[in-house]
Amino acid sequence: MIELRAITRRFADRVAVDDLSLTVDTGELLMLVGGSGSGKSTTLRLVNRLIEPTRGSVWIDGADTRSEPAPLLRRRIGYCFQQVGLFPHLSVAENVAVTPTLLGWSAGQIAARVDELLARVALDPAVYRDRRPAELSGGEAQRVGLARALAARPRLMLLDEPFGALDPLTRENLQQAFASIRRELGLTAIFVTHDMAEALLLGDRIAVLHAGRLVQVGAPSELLRAPADERVAELLRTPRRQAEALDALLGRRSDG
Repeated sequence: MIELRAITRRFADRVAVDDLSLTVDTGELLMLVGGSGSGKSTTLRLVNRLIEPTRGSVWIDGADTRSEPAPLLRRRIGYCFQQVGLFPHLSVAENVAVTPTLLGWSAGQIAARVDELLARVALDPAVYRDRRPAELSGGEAQRVGLARALAARPRLMLLDEPFGALDPLTRENLQQAFASIRRELGLTAIFVTHDMAEALLLGDRIAVLHAGRLVQVGAPSELLRAPADERVAELLRTPRRQAEALDALLGRRSDG
């Protein structure tokens, strides 16, 4: 379980996260949505201590995250983000193996885990293991990034717009792959997205941020039924319009 206790993060010119309290239950996928500058990515970085809160605290499984060195904390947390950040001088296998290597796994354990994860994200290990990042498509690189985030068997994952730059078909395939892996492994995850349709389809709950503050949190059905304010309603209008337009199009075709 993850618990954010009244966390605030101030930068020199602004407050990025403002007195935010949230709980993510074990095995839950919480989607963080909001406009640019709403504090979504900053919140993720506060969870794994890439940055520290100005005030408040983050607790994981009943322990304050400040009770251990930040690098050790991050090795227990999978982190996947849009830019992927693969090391260009390392092979695909070496990229996936970064955290297990730091944790002192044996060569045999690492090789088996790399092949297992590449297969899980639909990349044939025999084909992709020795490739360099420059030889991968955007979708392939993102799959490697997801495999790397899972490599050390984390119980918690943080995802920052991981599929946002991909074409729609590749994005849908990766969404389905992630959803399947998360359910199978029982992962607890926080997933940042600007796409409300993605949040509605993937999330157990959705937290809407605005100017660093929590506007509403609830199951997708709760937000659809009773948006807390006009900002939430506006975020929901696009997927509603898309669904209505698709229904109308399908209706016309069936009538024809």
